[in-house]
Order: sequence, then structure tokens, then C-alpha cells
Amino acid sequence: MTDEEWLEEFTEEAARRMLRQEPEWGDGAELDPAVVRSVQRFQVGEDGDGANLVEKAGDGPYGAAVALFVAEEQNHARMLARLLEAAGASTIQSHWSDVVFVWLRRALGLRLELMVLTIAEVVALAYYRVLRDGVGDRLAGEVAARLLADERRHVPFHLHRLGRVSGVSRVAWRVLFLGAVLVVAVDHGSALRVLGVARRGFVREALAEFAAATSPVAVYELDGLRVR
Repeated sequence: MTDEEWLEEFTEEAARRMLRQEPEWGDGAELDPAVVRSVQRFQVGEDGDGANLVEKAGDGPYGAAVALFVAEEQNHARMLARLLEAAGASTIQSHWSDVVFVWLRRALGLRLELMVLTIAEVVALAYYRVLRDGVGDRLAGEVAARLLADERRHVPFHLHRLGRVSGVSRVAWRVLFLGAVLVVAVDHGSALRVLGVARRGFVREALAEFAAATSPVAVYELDGLRVR
């Protein structure tokens, strides 16, 4: 897909989101305290204005697509905040893992920032899949499913811009991903157990997602289009 095609895809998704019915927030949600703490940390990670990324993306179709991507991430933060509210919990202001992640992203150029951002998106793929399938709450499961569907589009979008990553950069990328997923597995271990997944199982799933996403022959299904 070209930058113009990605812009069209994000524009159409924004229109679909405007028409899509909101989850039934009034039904409430029953979440284990460990899951609440885990969702709070992910909500912080989804929040932010994305101004630094938008500035690096520049003008033109790609920059416009990035702005729409940021809007989707902000919608994720909003939905997770509403889910926490439905569960009788509040959001948190910050978490050390997000502080480190944001610092890494902002300290680098666009290409390296996208490599770091892709790591977070792939980890989110594994996390939202586990939350969707293991939470046992209708509202939380629906929210996780919606976010997972978005992340399935976000990963190939970032990889489209990155292009081929090879040599030392690819090795460093893999090492950084492994470090990130291990941190998440440890930090969210209690929630993962409640959701029916061991830390080791979560790491394996996330590594498989990363390997599939970054394969030179990776192909994604996106609204009937095959995205390589």
C-alpha cells in the first residue's frame, strides 16, 4: 500500500468509528484487581497527543495518516478509561515503563522511533488478545477486541514506512523487543495469571507475533487487500 492508500484506509476507519455504536458502558464491568492495575498501565501507554511523531512525519499523505493513527491511539486511551470507570476504577497519571518508552521514542529520529513504536504495537497485539479471550467480562472483552482490530492495522502501517530492517539494526531491534516483552511479562504477571496465561506463554506469543510481523514475506489481510 502507498502512503495515499494508507491515508484513505485511516480516513475510512475514522468515518466507520463515528458511525459505530459505543460499547454498553452502563452495564459495568467486573475486573480482578490485578487486571485493573494492568489495564491502568496500558491506558497510560495509549494516552498522549503524539505531537512529536506527527512533527517528524511531516506534511503530505503520510503525515496526515500518522495524525489519524494518533487519533486512533487516543481513542484507545479513551475506551480503556471508560472501561476502568465501568469497573469502578480510575486512571493513573503515569507509570515508569511509559516514561522510559516515551523517552526512547522522542530521543530518536523517525525511523528509529517507528522501530520502538512497532515493538509497543506488537506487544499490544499479544496483550489485547489475552485480555479479550481471558477476561471473562463481556464489556472488557468487547473493548479488547476493538483495540486488537486496530492494532492489526497499525503494525503493517508502521512496517510499510520502515521498509527493510537488516543487519545489526535488525539484531538490535529483536533484542530490544525481547527486553520489552520480558518487562511486560514481569510487570503484568499477576494479571496474565488471572487471564489464564503464564508469563512464559505470553512471551512466546509476543515473540511469534513479532517474527510474523517483521518477516520479509509477511502478508496482512486488510479489508480485502493483501498488504505485504
